[in-house]
Amino acid sequence: MLNKNKKLKLYYSISEVAQMLGVNESLLRYWEDEFPQQLKPKRAGRGVRQYNAEDIEALKLIYHLVKERGMTLQGARQRLKDNREGTLRTCEAVERLKAIREELVAMRDALDAFTYEDMDALQKNIGGEAKG
Repeated sequence: MLNKNKKLKLYYSISEVAQMLGVNESLLRYWEDEFPQQLKPKRAGRGVRQYNAEDIEALKLIYHLVKERGMTLQGARQRLKDNREGTLRTCEAVERLKAIREELVAMRDALDAFTYEDMDALQKNIGGEAKG
């Protein structure tokens, strides 16, 4: 039986992880070399990398530090070594705020698409129901 829910997958290919993060596969391989303590994907036949949930969380942290916060690789390594839990909490808060922002932007766009004709029709409909 095929697993359609990605959350239940045990392992992800490098291409799936690269797509999740919006980066190139080569960057993931590079980060694997630069962060050997944090990234240790399982190797399948012919050396194919298989990333588990823990690897993906580590990659999200590295992405947050390097791409979003603009830290150097050395700085990111040091931050993960010194304060991994604090960095993880900060990264999770940023992810939640991004999701909230996306939802608010979608709501704003939906409201912008609502025309004055729609408002008039809605008012007439509500007025008709109140009288009847």
